Amino acid sequence: MSTINADPADPPPTRPVEPDADDCCGEGCARCVFDAYGEALERYEAALAAWRARHP
Repeated sequence: MSTINADPADPPPTRPVEPDADDCCGEGCARCVFDAYGEALERYEAALAAWRARHP
């Protein structure tokens, strides 16, 4: 990956922290920590694509 000189006023988005396996209780929760992480990762990827479009 190439180094991009980022504008300090428009920093790149921060990737969400993946939960550890121990963070899941294994009870089949309706909204597991891994579901929340997956959604956060999708938002991050969209934000990163938009940021890269602004910083060619």
